[in-house]
Amino acid sequence: MSILILAEHHDGALAGATAHVVAAAQQIVKESGGDIDVLVAGENVAAIAEAAARLDGVSRVRVADHAAYAHLLAEPTAALLNALVGDYTHLLAAASTTGKNVLPRVAALRDVAQISEIIAVASPDTFKRPIYAGNAIATVQSEDILKVITVRTTGFDAVAESESGAASVEAVDFVADNAQSTFLKEALAKSDRPELSAARVVISGGRGMGNGENFTLLDGIADKLGAAIGASRAAVDAGFVPNDMQVGQTGKIVAPELYIAVGISGAIQHLAGMKDSKVIVAINKDEEAPIFQVADYGLVADLFQALPELESKL
Repeated sequence: MSILILAEHHDGALAGATAHVVAAAQQIVKESGGDIDVLVAGENVAAIAEAAARLDGVSRVRVADHAAYAHLLAEPTAALLNALVGDYTHLLAAASTTGKNVLPRVAALRDVAQISEIIAVASPDTFKRPIYAGNAIATVQSEDILKVITVRTTGFDAVAESESGAASVEAVDFVADNAQSTFLKEALAKSDRPELSAARVVISGGRGMGNGENFTLLDGIADKLGAAIGASRAAVDAGFVPNDMQVGQTGKIVAPELYIAVGISGAIQHLAGMKDSKVIVAINKDEEAPIFQVADYGLVADLFQALPELESKL
């Protein structure tokens, strides 16, 4: 048994999501054993490969360093993976924008099914994944020779750096011929706050915030707690905040140590994105709001009074 993981990286650094995917891979090989390889594709990625090699459980890091993979476009990256996965039983990636963009193409090229957003491993060929916005958990068994899997990173604790030393690093010579797509530009949201999906504390606002200007009421609390700021889909659809702040089934999946939901009623789509948080605090003036059913602590209060008072107490 052998596993290949597509590494996620941003701005010249290995993304934390990769360590969570390695943890899922360790669960797959735990009983029967096997090797875990990590593929780092991109341009000028030597430092990223070194970081991947230090992850616990990684046997080998394969590096495809070429301009063709500079922005991990789906077409060349899928072609690269298709050229490599013949030697593997499993192909894994984070259930991120990159993973969701690339792995379905590889599954189609290999004529196998994809298993999306697993949260647990029952055996090397059987996995658990949420369905119906997380209201049910499906157990899926694959008989395909190659298992193509995206991993919901909140379902697995990240591995640490290996104490026994770094894994070996080797170059991959394959260069994909891409005539289908061209990178034009990317617009990145600049923020001094932690990245939403990796933050230890998240405070989110909903439609109850009233408008986008009122989201500034969350800033002081977020600064004191070192928190990221999120939002419900209702707040995003209303134009209060940009969609990169959305938490939920169609937004970002988060599982911080502390999640504070302010003015969020608790629609099922939002709960699907944050209910795995360790501690959930809800502030809502409607005592019948569904959010209180999953909250560890609930405060029935007007958020415009509660937030300034909370900030003053921190």
